[in-house]
Amino acid sequence: MKTYTAIIEKCRDTGLYVGFIPGFAGAYSQAESLDELNQNLREVIEMLLEDGEPILEAEFVGTQNVVVA
Repeated sequence: MKTYTAIIEKCRDTGLYVGFIPGFAGAYSQAESLDELNQNLREVIEMLLEDGEPILEAEFVGTQNVVVA
Protein backbone atom coordinates (compact mmCIF):
# COMPACT_ATOMS: atom_id res chain seq x y z
CA MET A 1 0.00 0.00 0.00
CA LYS A 2 1.36 3.41 -0.95
CA THR A 3 0.20 6.85 0.17
CA TYR A 4 0.13 9.90 -2.11
CA THR A 5 -0.39 13.50 -1.00
CA ALA A 6 -3.07 15.39 -2.91
CA ILE A 7 -3.29 19.16 -3.26
CA ILE A 8 -6.93 20.24 -3.06
CA GLU A 9 -8.51 23.54 -4.06
CA LYS A 10 -12.11 24.65 -4.43
CA CYS A 11 -13.03 26.23 -7.76
CA ARG A 12 -14.78 29.55 -7.22
CA ASP A 13 -16.63 29.30 -10.54
CA THR A 14 -17.99 25.74 -10.26
CA GLY A 15 -17.91 25.13 -6.51
CA LEU A 16 -16.17 21.81 -7.19
CA TYR A 17 -13.20 20.46 -5.27
CA VAL A 18 -10.21 19.94 -7.56
CA GLY A 19 -7.34 17.69 -6.53
CA PHE A 20 -4.03 16.59 -8.01
CA ILE A 21 -0.97 14.63 -6.97
CA PRO A 22 2.17 16.78 -7.33
CA GLY A 23 4.59 15.34 -9.86
CA PHE A 24 2.30 12.47 -10.89
CA ALA A 25 1.33 13.22 -14.50
CA GLY A 26 -2.39 12.69 -15.12
CA ALA A 27 -3.29 12.20 -11.45
CA TYR A 28 -6.02 14.79 -11.02
CA SER A 29 -9.80 14.88 -10.60
CA GLN A 30 -12.72 16.96 -9.36
CA ALA A 31 -15.86 16.31 -7.33
CA GLU A 32 -18.70 17.89 -5.36
CA SER A 33 -17.46 16.58 -1.98
CA LEU A 34 -14.09 15.78 -0.41
CA ASP A 35 -15.07 12.12 0.04
CA GLU A 36 -16.04 11.85 -3.62
CA LEU A 37 -12.80 13.58 -4.63
CA ASN A 38 -10.75 11.11 -2.56
CA GLN A 39 -12.51 8.19 -4.25
CA ASN A 40 -12.04 9.73 -7.71
CA LEU A 41 -8.33 10.32 -7.08
CA ARG A 42 -7.91 6.76 -5.80
CA GLU A 43 -9.50 5.40 -8.99
CA VAL A 44 -7.33 7.61 -11.21
CA ILE A 45 -4.15 6.55 -9.40
CA GLU A 46 -5.09 2.86 -9.57
CA MET A 47 -5.70 3.21 -13.31
CA LEU A 48 -2.39 5.01 -13.86
CA LEU A 49 -0.52 2.38 -11.80
CA GLU A 50 -1.73 -0.33 -14.20
CA ASP A 51 1.09 0.87 -16.48
CA GLY A 52 3.61 0.38 -13.67
CA GLU A 53 5.00 2.50 -10.86
CA PRO A 54 5.60 6.06 -12.16
CA ILE A 55 8.76 8.04 -11.67
CA LEU A 56 7.41 11.12 -9.92
CA GLU A 57 8.51 14.42 -11.43
CA ALA A 58 8.31 16.13 -8.01
CA GLU A 59 7.72 15.25 -4.37
CA PHE A 60 5.37 17.10 -2.05
CA VAL A 61 7.40 18.70 0.73
CA GLY A 62 4.97 20.91 2.59
CA THR A 63 3.45 24.35 2.73
CA GLN A 64 4.70 27.74 3.86
CA ASN A 65 3.04 30.96 4.92
CA VAL A 66 4.38 33.94 3.04
CA VAL A 67 3.85 37.34 4.65
CA VAL A 68 3.67 40.34 2.33
CA ALA A 69 3.61 43.84 3.77
